[in-house]
Amino acid sequence: MSEKTELDPRYLDKRTVARYINQGLVDEKAYEKHVKTLADVAEKATRVETVSEDDPIDEEE
Repeated sequence: MSEKTELDPRYLDKRTVARYINQGLVDEKAYEKHVKTLADVAEKATRVETVSEDDPIDEEE
């Protein structure tokens, strides 16, 4: 298994990166280094509320 130092953006999704690390497509240390370089943009987040059609609607609202 060869080490990958350049990270392909399609493998960087945090929901799937563990699979790619296990397959040898992403080097774990390179990925950790990449994550540390990302800016913290938490203050830009907005709250999102959703209503499901299956949820009963409160008649008082």
